[in-house]
Amino acid sequence: METTGLVLYLWLQEEPAPTVQGRRSSLSGVCYLTMGLLVLLLGLVFASMYVYRYFFITQLPRESVFHCGVLYEDSVYSPFKGQLELHEDVKIYIEENYEQINVPVPQFGGSDPADIIHDFQRGLTAYHDITLDKCYVIELNTTIVMPPRNLWELLVNVKKGTYLPQTYIIQEEMIATEHVSDMEQLGSFIYRLCSGKETYRLKRRSARRRISRREAGNCHRIRHFENTFVVETVICKKS
Repeated sequence: METTGLVLYLWLQEEPAPTVQGRRSSLSGVCYLTMGLLVLLLGLVFASMYVYRYFFITQLPRESVFHCGVLYEDSVYSPFKGQLELHEDVKIYIEENYEQINVPVPQFGGSDPADIIHDFQRGLTAYHDITLDKCYVIELNTTIVMPPRNLWELLVNVKKGTYLPQTYIIQEEMIATEHVSDMEQLGSFIYRLCSGKETYRLKRRSARRRISRREAGNCHRIRHFENTFVVETVICKKS
């Protein structure tokens, strides 16, 4: 009887052991499940990055070049010429966030050929008037100039045709102010465009008014487009 009691006592003491083991097994299962979910989430993240990089970004090349033309009417300065035609070459750098536009000598005259850079990182626009071989810099006007991605989408949508839909022209008037001596402060893109050239700051005229004949002799015009309309930028010397 003593031996049996001892055996029974030992058996009763060993009974809780499976419960502890079961808890450990449950904790291990939760850990494995958590690790599995983390691996799955990481796999989804890397898969999304892969899809974005190789399927979406490939549709937005680092550099996109477009040869564009637009038909428009100038009811103020050329009311009897009917439709006018403007051509330009557009380079869009989406990753660097800037646009470069080359406007050749226009067919209608009265406007200068130019190279233009819209730097959205610096918030600056630079005009290189090829006729004068001078540069002019001003704050970027985002109400007129489309951001690179938006402009790229617009030009891709009309790429099947040579011309944008018939549109209109607006005018902005500027005055050349102080000379720029430190070109590096303008950023690398504008620096490459304007290095070695006389460069001036521009200031927008606060009020629109008709330019007199005397002032017109001191003004140069650049017609360009980086939106659904044509812009005539009038740059005048400070009187």
